[in-house]
Amino acid sequence: MITTIFGGLLLAAAAAYITGRGKARRLSDQEKLHSRPVYHGAWTGLAGLLPALLLVCTWMAVEGPVVMRLTAAGLPESIGRMGPAATGLFFNDVRNLLTGAVGPGQVRPEAVAAAAAWRHYLRLGRSLLAGFAALAMAAGWGFAICRIKPSFPARDRVERIIRVILFLAAGVAVLTTVGILFSVLFEALHFFAKVPFSDFLFGLKWSPQTAIRSDQVGSSGAFGMIPVFAGTMLIAGIAMLVAVPLGLLSAIYLAEYARPRVRTVIKPLLEILAGIPTVVYGFFAALTVAPMIRDLGASLGLDVASESALATGLVMGIMIIPFISSLADDVISAVPRSLREGSLGLGATRSETIRRVVIPAALPGIVSGILLAVSRAVGETMIVVMAAGLSANLTANPLKAVTTVTVQIVTLLVGDQEFDSPKTLAAFALGLVLFVITLALNVIALQVVKKYREQYD
Repeated sequence: MITTIFGGLLLAAAAAYITGRGKARRLSDQEKLHSRPVYHGAWTGLAGLLPALLLVCTWMAVEGPVVMRLTAAGLPESIGRMGPAATGLFFNDVRNLLTGAVGPGQVRPEAVAAAAAWRHYLRLGRSLLAGFAALAMAAGWGFAICRIKPSFPARDRVERIIRVILFLAAGVAVLTTVGILFSVLFEALHFFAKVPFSDFLFGLKWSPQTAIRSDQVGSSGAFGMIPVFAGTMLIAGIAMLVAVPLGLLSAIYLAEYARPRVRTVIKPLLEILAGIPTVVYGFFAALTVAPMIRDLGASLGLDVASESALATGLVMGIMIIPFISSLADDVISAVPRSLREGSLGLGATRSETIRRVVIPAALPGIVSGILLAVSRAVGETMIVVMAAGLSANLTANPLKAVTTVTVQIVTLLVGDQEFDSPKTLAAFALGLVLFVITLALNVIALQVVKKYREQYD
């Protein structure tokens, strides 16, 4: 029903736009308007749509708690006397019954009655919502139509509304980032209350296994992050050794040497790599590349792990090639043509012009793209989960199995470990450090891009 309400509001907004624009056109036949009729139509549509949308979004935010409270008020006293945990399980059965996950015969009769009441209040609330949304739409529509006059600054009002909407959208993005940071930081502080910060930051051993119960024999855990981040940087370094040369050389070819017909074919084919899901790259690394490297190493007498850093880094590098290639192609193409013509006019060859003029001029943008690609490699999850090892080996040998931050985060957050145990909370500490590293790389890249734009804007 919510979809129907949204659809009806959009249709009503379109009708309001048409009526507002029509009235403005009729007025323009008699007197010169302050704003064009299209702005009067947009003003009418927005004035009716925004209050109704605000009402619908507010109800959607409070619908669940309100319906649950109304349903709970009609339950038998025996249900009301249950503790919070039992009540939560009861309403979980009600939700499963509403979604069809369980049948009526699989839950207690009180849950069936509660589900029926839930449906009733939900239907009633949405019916009232539709009525009030229609009233809000009509009120805003009528108010906007009455304000349309030749001197009414509709353009200024519409642009002001659009600025507010854009500001709110940017605010949501910023608040989401801040919320993610504080949620990770809060749990990481709980971890550091159990494990010293110095042991985590400078420890050389990572073995987060701890006993689940106090009477259980188990490891006390070792939470040194250096082996984990060393493995992450090793795999990211291998990936960049693959992606940077291939991506940069392909960008130079596409921007400087390729004919337009060849470019229109090769560039989309290259960027198809960016659209392949990372799970496919993970399968490719685990089932094809890793066995091939292991067999090749065995034929040469080398001891290669079945899940080596080399295999994971190679596949990750292939995945990042279009990222670097696209950014480098854009910045190389943005180099002013006059620099190329001046170099060629002085007698330099095309290759000399590229090496000594184009690449140095585009270097800030290329470096920023590489830094962004490094942050992409450091934060990659699916490939390393499927193809990297779980052993936190502090080694620089790419033929050995290593683990990464993302693999450990996934591993730590699954299983039957208590949420407030150091083993589980260690995932948030790793995530916090990873967040800081990727944020620093992005900030450095933005500063380089800023310098580049100041030079050529």
